[in-house]
Amino acid sequence: MSETPLIEARNVTRILPGIVPTTLVQNVDLAIRKNEFVAITGPSGSGKSSLLYLLGLLDFPTSGEVLIEGQATTHMPEEDRAFARLTMLGFVFQFHFLLPEFTVLENVMLPMRALGKLSKAQMRTRGGDLLGSFGLGEHIHKRPDQLSGGQRQRVAVARALANEPPVILADEPTGSLDSKASEQVFEVLRDLVHVEGKTVVAVTHDLAMAERMDRHIELLDGRVRIDEQHGVRQ
Repeated sequence: MSETPLIEARNVTRILPGIVPTTLVQNVDLAIRKNEFVAITGPSGSGKSSLLYLLGLLDFPTSGEVLIEGQATTHMPEEDRAFARLTMLGFVFQFHFLLPEFTVLENVMLPMRALGKLSKAQMRTRGGDLLGSFGLGEHIHKRPDQLSGGQRQRVAVARALANEPPVILADEPTGSLDSKASEQVFEVLRDLVHVEGKTVVAVTHDLAMAERMDRHIELLDGRVRIDEQHGVRQ
């Protein structure tokens, strides 16, 4: 028997209500498994980010079901959904969303504080180790506005990893970066999969980046048009 997917969408549809309802995602069946490096592409308005938010339990499907490790989530109590987000899923967005009043280290500690499993000393140690692994050890006491765009996005990845989730969901993680910083962030995400055994699912407009990932899902009008394996790319 094959292993249970980390995340699974079963016939998921998301319709935005209104005078004229808008279908964002339509009848999507999808399984995301351990140690996958997945690109989600498609034209603007094709439902890429909407699908990512459904997979990340940041939104609810209108119909269908999203499962985390085989467990249905639509009718799950909100505290259980929040726990699943904190422990199973890490999020990286196009804009880093670091809190400007906090240091880099304090930003990385925020998910750990929310989970409440570690002491303050343990959180500081883990946060420092994460930042050091991304070449940011000398910047831990700086504020986000003292870093470059690429550095801030690497801090955002470190924050996403704070609670050691198996899955990282990234929405246009290189969309606001220049080519050099984009490559650095791509290498960080690739190494999370190929070195650390994580799963990374990234929405991107960058087709060249998508071609270097192991699996490519293309959406059109809220439906999966292509779902193909590339094999391991460098």
